[in-house]
Amino acid sequence: MGKYLLDKTTNDSNKLLVLNKPKGYVVTRSDELGRKTVYDLLPDWVFNDGWMPIGRLDLESKGLLLFTTNGKIGDALTKPGNCLKVYEIWVRGHVTDEHIAEAKKGVESPQGLLKALEVEKISKGGAKTKLKVVIDEGKNRHIRRLFGALKDPKFGTPLKVLNLTRISIGSFKLDIEGGQWRYLTLEEERMLIKNIV
Repeated sequence: MGKYLLDKTTNDSNKLLVLNKPKGYVVTRSDELGRKTVYDLLPDWVFNDGWMPIGRLDLESKGLLLFTTNGKIGDALTKPGNCLKVYEIWVRGHVTDEHIAEAKKGVESPQGLLKALEVEKISKGGAKTKLKVVIDEGKNRHIRRLFGALKDPKFGTPLKVLNLTRISIGSFKLDIEGGQWRYLTLEEERMLIKNIV
């Protein structure tokens, strides 16, 4: 544990670090199925010193994943309504203005109401649509289930999220390559938690 403390600059947060999670890693400390976990991408001390992921990204999802040793910060950042989370997704199917209105209104699911605060079309490619989606809570597979409840008007099949990347949480925007990690700076930490902890 001592080594990494020597490497830290005084501008590094000692409460928060970020990983750009690639596809194919589970967000858990250990996996009974033997799959790769996010801790395989991080130094051993992250696991040994009890750094915990804040929220989840499923196996196929990628992007911004924060870790903390501070339970209060973790709880504050995952509490519904406390901070906005922004995702870029590719959806199979033609996304209409009606779909966007429905996603913002919300759809009922066994997990409760699933909805997005904002949905913006970014681009189209063939039978796929790229969207920016903003939510302020994160039920299990929230975005995948939300869009899966909407039907393609042409084929009557559910829309399917093919690719999902979280690009920001609150004031913090992802700025590192897939599989990389770093500490937040003290300023980034202060901005992220100033209104919610």
